[in-house]
Formats: sequence, structure tokens, C-alpha cells
Amino acid sequence: MDTQYFEQMESEVRTYSRSFPIIFDRARGAHLWSTDGTQYIDFLAGAGTLNYGHNNPVLKKALMDYIERDGIVHGLDFWTQGKQDFYQTLEELILKPRGLDYKIQLPGPTGTNAVEAAIRLARRITGRSNILTFTNGFHGVTMGALATTGNAKFRDALGVPAIGAQFMPYDGYMGEGVDTLDYVEKALDDKSSGLDRPAAAIVELVQGEGGINAASIEWIKRLADICKQRDILLIVDDIQAGCGRTGKFFSFEHAGIKPDMVTNSKSLSGYGLPFAMLMMHRDLDKWMPGQYNGTFRGHTLAMVTATETLRHYWKDDTFEKEVQRKGEVIRERFEMLAKLLSDAGHPAHERGRGMMRGIDVGTGELADEITHGAFQRGLVIETSGQAGEVVKCLCPLTITDDELEQGLTILERSIRSLIE
Repeated sequence: MDTQYFEQMESEVRTYSRSFPIIFDRARGAHLWSTDGTQYIDFLAGAGTLNYGHNNPVLKKALMDYIERDGIVHGLDFWTQGKQDFYQTLEELILKPRGLDYKIQLPGPTGTNAVEAAIRLARRITGRSNILTFTNGFHGVTMGALATTGNAKFRDALGVPAIGAQFMPYDGYMGEGVDTLDYVEKALDDKSSGLDRPAAAIVELVQGEGGINAASIEWIKRLADICKQRDILLIVDDIQAGCGRTGKFFSFEHAGIKPDMVTNSKSLSGYGLPFAMLMMHRDLDKWMPGQYNGTFRGHTLAMVTATETLRHYWKDDTFEKEVQRKGEVIRERFEMLAKLLSDAGHPAHERGRGMMRGIDVGTGELADEITHGAFQRGLVIETSGQAGEVVKCLCPLTITDDELEQGLTILERSIRSLIE
């Protein structure tokens, strides 16, 4: 395997190629193939960008048909047929059935663009600058979004102080039996707490990079009430947890809340194409024309595949129920694996929601050994958490039962090889 040009030309900032040091060549569904023909099952799926698998044939056909007819590829914020189809399908299949009435802003191609737009808009609406954010949250690495991101690895690389946000403890951060919102509420109402009155609170309802921490339904509902009572805008970051990953299209559906703003990206295009959006209640659209823009906010190819994704997978609740069923399969297997580790003297536990699942194995060293062993056996799977201590499963939602079983079996073999 010749890696000369990668080693010579690619920045040291690279990460995934260090964990998986081979050259990948092809991909389809839940499988990847390296240049030497070795096949791998993919439990990473583009860090949650490929919920519908690699090169999904339904989406590929829609994309190729659009390209073949010379459809608009780059359209700034022109009105295009591709964009109209996306807006109409989103409204009819996703928003209206859920009783949601949002306007859409296309801020640029990535999730951090959507977060930047959300926090800037919140500041513009309220006239307040502070953003309430939560421990272990990850919202992006551009300057505004990074201020709301907890991990020191990213914050330390900024080079200047990350300002404009204050952190509060996420659900479970203080251990079992502690409702962290008691502290949040106390700090918000105490004029000597040092907490500046926030313009907005931004939160992942299942934290991805933070370690697959799933906020309880009761905690989510109470947070929404706290924000509403104090005129604080609630921004749900659904970039990784959205598009069906938790068993509902939006992660906030489980709690029955309607956030003021929602950021979405990653699997929004369905095909792995860059695409992000900010959804906001209609009365919050306080932008002046051109006040927030971006060259690639009109990536129509991504809208085409996003539209086909919604039409094919979200026209009824069939796919949603399948995701929930598979999520239970993963949960049960992860609980068994956590018990296996715990019985061997490595305290571990399963957590997550839907098909966004993880096993906290206690240390980053052990998690790395498990994922490395899995890769050697044909499974691509990553870690997350503040110390990389969580083995994290983000397999495609479209994975077959057989493929899922194969991947879980490989993971189990890797774990058993370390403890038996």
C-alpha cells in the first residue's frame, strides 16, 4: 500500500486515516472496500452523514438523472426547481405532519455554518450576546460555534479566547439522582450567579462527540419550559442526532417539544453531499437581505438527493419503525457486551437512543483496543467522549439485519479477545 502522497501532502491535522490506515476505494450500502479488495462493515457512516448508506441506488438515480438533464448545480440563493422541490417535500412530508411551521435558512454547506447562523440570529433578535451551552457539547469548530463546544482539544486550537458562551451541566453530568436543571434554573434567576442572561440555549439531545449522552425526556421538557418562561430561545442542534438517527426524524420529537430553532446537516442530503439548514419559527426571521450569506448555500445536488430521501423513506412511518426496531437490537447487544466487560473487571454501560448507541468502557485506551481489534476483523467503528472512552455505533439506518449481526459479532469478538 503506497501512502507516499498522503504522508507528503496531507496536513497533520488528519484524524480518521490514523485510526484506519488503509486506502479505501469503493463503498455501497453498509460496506467499504479498500484498494486491495478487503471488505469492511461500516459502523461509522461518515460520522453520521450516511444514514441511508453509501451510494444508495435510489438517491444515486435521482442525482444522475438531474445531472444528465443539466440541472442547476451551483445556484447561490437563486430560486431553482431543485430547491422548490426540496422545500415543498420537506413541508408536506416532515413539517406539516409534525405540526411544525418553520422558515428555512440555507447558511452554507456544513453543520457549523448552521450553528453560526443560529447563534448570530438569536443575538440579533434578543439584543443579548450570551449563549447557554452544555458540558460535553459539540457544535462545530468555527469561532462562534467553537465557543459553545466543550472539548478542550478543539478549543485549545483556536488561538484566542473562545468567548460568547457559558457552560452548564448536561443531564447526568453530576451523576445519578441529580437534576442538573436545578442548578441551571438557580443560576438564571440569581442576579449574583455570574451567569449573563442568555440570548439562547443550544443543546444536543443526544450528544455525539461528547460520548452518546442521551438527555432524558423529562430533562428535555423541563429545559424547554425553563427557556420559554425566561424568554430564552431554544436551539436544538440536530446535526448528528437528526434525520432519523434516534428513531424519529427529529431528536426532539421524543419529548414532544417545538424548539425555536433547529440546526440540521450531516445526513440531510441523504447521499453524503454537503448540506445544512437552519429552521426557525416564522416570527424569528429577523434577517435583513444579504446579512448572512455563503457561496455554497445553493448546493442543489444535495437538495435533489435530500428530496428523494424524504420521498422514499419518510412518506409514512414504516422506515421510522424499522430504525426503532434495529435500535433495540443494538441496545440489547450493547447491554450484553457491557455486562461482559463489567464481569471481566472493566466497568462498562450502554447508552444512547434509537440507532445512536455507545458503550462506555471506562478508558480511552480500552476503547481504542476494542475498535482497533474490530478494524483488524473487518469493522469500521470509532470512539467518542471526553477521553475517547465510548465505543460509538453510527451504522447506516438502512443496514440489513444480517449486516448488523455481522458487525455486532465482530465487535463482540474483539471485546472477547481482550478479556478472555
